[in-house]
Amino acid sequence: MGCMSNDPKSFQLSPEIHAYMIEHGSPPDAVQLELIEETRRLGGVSLMQIAPEQGAFMTLLTRLLGARRAVEVGTFTGYSSLCIARGLSEEGTLITCDVSEEWTSIARRFWEKAGVADKIDLRLGPAVETLHALPQDEPLDLGFIDADKTGYADYYEAILERLRPGGVILVDNVLWFGNVVNPDADDDGTRAIRAFNDKVAADERVDRVMLAISDGLTIVRKR
Repeated sequence: MGCMSNDPKSFQLSPEIHAYMIEHGSPPDAVQLELIEETRRLGGVSLMQIAPEQGAFMTLLTRLLGARRAVEVGTFTGYSSLCIARGLSEEGTLITCDVSEEWTSIARRFWEKAGVADKIDLRLGPAVETLHALPQDEPLDLGFIDADKTGYADYYEAILERLRPGGVILVDNVLWFGNVVNPDADDDGTRAIRAFNDKVAADERVDRVMLAISDGLTIVRKR
């Protein structure tokens, strides 16, 4: 894996266009750049970090929603959590789910540096168990799914059940580096993403759009 987290993740972008997009949006600040670099040093796994322009988009969307309660599945080193937390209302909280103490220890340090640690509630353990334990009488405003692809459908259902009408779920990697339309790709992850995309496309409970942001981002709004 030669592509690192600060390289363009979209298979449709050149490095030059990617840099131009970041420069003309809300580019990463010093803390985010430091987190990108530390994650890059992890090696090929750094590809799991969201792209900078996606992070800026998520902060903006969180603010537009006026989100107070958010949940994330897949913390990794905390870049997406940081971006969501920055967009939350003053009293807002993000519950973020992961299973790795190693990766989330990096996240904790950078949440502190960014001044958002008090808004983030990290829960280590199987995400589907964490989601099912969330009270249904405290509706969510926003969900973000970016974890094991075979679990996407379960995470989606658990979040949607707890999402307020008009609330939004963001789902990452829905283009799977183009493999969703590659007839030669038949691994478990690819099959899971295809099945999930088909499920959302047929879901009459939501409005949805799939965008070519980074590796593909689906935005779902609960009706």
